[in-house]
Amino acid sequence: MAVLDDLSGFEFEDVIEDVFRNLGYENVRQAERTADEGRDVIMEEVVDGTRRAIIVECKHTGTVGRPVVQKLHSAIATFDFDGPKRGMVVTTGRFTNPSQEYAQRLRLNDDPHPIELLDGEDLREIADEIGLDLYNGRIEILCDETLRPYDPAADVDAPVEEAFRDIENIEAADLPEPHSAVTFRPVVAVTADTNAVFETSVGVIHHINDRSRFVAHAERGQPQVVDAEVATLVTENLHATVDLDSEQFAEVFDDVEENRFGQTQTEYKEWAVERLQQHHTKTVTYTGDNNVTYNKTCEPNRSDISVQSIEPVYLPEVRHTTDHQEYTYPYEYYAAGPSRVTAEDGIHRCVHCDTSGVDETYTYCPNCGAIACTSHTKTERLEGEPVCTGCAVSERFALKTKYFYDEENLEAFREEYVEMPLHEKAIENKLLAGGYVVATLLIALGVLVIGGII
Repeated sequence: MAVLDDLSGFEFEDVIEDVFRNLGYENVRQAERTADEGRDVIMEEVVDGTRRAIIVECKHTGTVGRPVVQKLHSAIATFDFDGPKRGMVVTTGRFTNPSQEYAQRLRLNDDPHPIELLDGEDLREIADEIGLDLYNGRIEILCDETLRPYDPAADVDAPVEEAFRDIENIEAADLPEPHSAVTFRPVVAVTADTNAVFETSVGVIHHINDRSRFVAHAERGQPQVVDAEVATLVTENLHATVDLDSEQFAEVFDDVEENRFGQTQTEYKEWAVERLQQHHTKTVTYTGDNNVTYNKTCEPNRSDISVQSIEPVYLPEVRHTTDHQEYTYPYEYYAAGPSRVTAEDGIHRCVHCDTSGVDETYTYCPNCGAIACTSHTKTERLEGEPVCTGCAVSERFALKTKYFYDEENLEAFREEYVEMPLHEKAIENKLLAGGYVVATLLIALGVLVIGGII
């Protein structure tokens, strides 16, 4: 493992911190990088219901002797922790016989602070388990868990049917079966603590004590933080993942695609630290001892930011497309069992304008298959059913525009209109109908005058 030996002490500690986090230890963090007194990485484990602290010494030298183990034993004894404590020394090289004998004697004597030794061979076994690349110190993403791509208690097309129920003049039974595809997109849920104190001659001017949790798309390219709704969907369902079995899901979906993680876990950690550095950087105004006002940019150091966990998981992106007559209606969402966050809704959207959203009213046009808003929906004159303005044939009769499914219906109404008596033509138009009533009253009035009644 010569390449790991070429890392600086801090870089090697970074790698070991990630290693133990992947092995399932809790609250893994690095000790202060100045005067660490033999404590490089600190973490915790729960054994038989009891929480125990583990103090780790990292040595990337060829040989580790007894003095290193003895120094760690003293550091454990002085470490402030309310509970049992033990130690661990990790090296890419090997341990001398005296160092091994010292650690063994602690165990045989039931010492309250035993020490475990992990050498280069142990690291190779761990590397195979967690995906650690021993040639560059990077930890690859090994993940075969996904959020559920559909609700097992319902049909996979149920979300589409539910969306179409909001559309007037159409029944779900009349719809063709949609094409359903799922893409398993890799994401990482990052939890990190930032603790930084900024002081000047006047004392502390700024303090950061913050825990951040965010979710990012983890495909090729720069990681992209997901929006709040998707982040909540992921974090609230991390406890309910299932195996990503492409063959099994192919029995449910028409198409199944699995995207790969684009970077290593170590790179996501470095990206998260840089992001939090930028996020927490703030310019602070303070007054000095000389009563002069100063501005100071407070940017946390990398050592002020501790990434507590990087949890990889696949996020199913489901896309249904329903082809109906002249139109295709997409419906896309991120899924976690019965929960979902809509990414694209082509059902609650007028095909003729920009009107969209579930709060609007939409009507299905059986003539062409369009879904239209109220501004683009009319009543067909002969059939009395909805028709959209995109396909309707129209013509003005008297002062009113009439809409028809096709030229044949228009021609049929023309013939009908010609044969209508005046009062029926008037009924076809409110303005004309009002004029017809006035004219009728005037005619009646004239008859009464002529008849000598008035």
